[in-house]
This record gives sequence, C-alpha cells and structure tokens, in this order.
Amino acid sequence: MKSITIEGQLRTETGKKATRQLRSQDLVPGVIYGGEKEISFAAPSMAFKTFVYTPEFQKAEIKLDGKTYNCILKDLQFDKVTDKLIHIDLMELVQDKKVIADIPIKFIGVSKGVKEGGHLIIKMKSLKVKSLPKNLKEQIEVDITNLELNGNIRVEDVKEANYEILNSPRIPIASVVLTRQLKQEEATTAPAAGIASAAAPAAGAAAPAAAAAPAAGKEKEKEKGKK
Repeated sequence: MKSITIEGQLRTETGKKATRQLRSQDLVPGVIYGGEKEISFAAPSMAFKTFVYTPEFQKAEIKLDGKTYNCILKDLQFDKVTDKLIHIDLMELVQDKKVIADIPIKFIGVSKGVKEGGHLIIKMKSLKVKSLPKNLKEQIEVDITNLELNGNIRVEDVKEANYEILNSPRIPIASVVLTRQLKQEEATTAPAAGIASAAAPAAGAAAPAAAAAPAAGKEKEKEKGKK
C-alpha cells in the first residue's frame, strides 16, 4: 500500500491560543490515536497535501523527534470560510490491533446492462471496514460483469477476505438503470403493439358485415317475387 512521509514536531501546548499560533505559522495541529497514548503534533500544511487531497487510500509515516508512527487517516477539519485544513486526526497502526478504515471501491468489468444500453450509477465510492493493519490495501475490487438492467449490487454482495464490512448490508453500491433513450423506445413500442392487436378484431368484424350484404339482397328479391 502506498505510503508518504510527513515530518513534524511534538506539541507541548494545547488550547485555542496555541493552535491559533501554529496556524499562523502555516502549521496544522493534529492528534495520533490508537497507540499507547495520544500524541499531539503539528506539521506544515503543504506536507499533508498529497495525503489529504486524494481519493486514494494510503498510509502516512509521521516522523516526530526521531520516532516514526505508521498511521492512517481518521478525521479532518476544514475552515468553514476558506476551506483550508485546520486539524487532522490520525490512527496509529498497531500490529495486532484492528482498525476501522474507509477503503475505496474499484469497479471492474463491463456490466450486461450497460451493453444492453443501460447507464451505470455508482452509489458508493468506498466501504467502511474493520481489519488488522497487515490486511489493509488500497482498494476493494467489485466485479460488475453480471449486473443487469434495473439490477443492483449491494454491500452484502461484496465478499472480501479478512475484512468485516461495517456498512448496512442492503445498501446498493452500484446499479444499472434505463437510459432516457431506452425508456422512449419502450414507450413508443408499447402503443404500437396495442394498435396492432386492436386492428385484428376490427378486421374480423368487417367479415360478418360483408356477408350480411348479399343476404339483404336475397331478401329484397324474394319480396319482388311475391308481388
């Protein structure tokens, strides 16, 4: 799994005043959870750029005063006005301790429904899993080859060894729906079929009417003979 290195410094002071001072120096305060104790630190905002602003799942090696902490992202806080990163929480990876992580989904294959003209809708881009650090990986592959028109792939359909998936099992993660063009084709085909079926009885009704005309003529000839 991809990993980046971030060099920072331990924080000895906490509180609003201390964090404001750090941010004024373009440093981002953070906390590392999950280890023997919580570790407060700060690092340059630019150091987090490739770690935070990416859809990829990756590890971070945080170097603080000669020690290295292997971590994954836990939570982020952004400024409501500037959208600038102002705080970061990390989870330390301890060998025999399970962690919770959001792993991106990679959809593979071309679904049957798409081949038939449908449109693939991606409803979830990641899954929340619980796993040992050694089993963490960059993405979970989901095969959509057999996904048909109006079909769904749900969380419960994803089978991944060594992962406990924490999302609700019935939530759909991908579906194939009818496109507007297909809906229009179905709408025009249905009335045409109805007209064709209605035309058949009308043609049948014309035959008795045609047969009735000669019968009426014969009745008139009989009346003339009587006179």
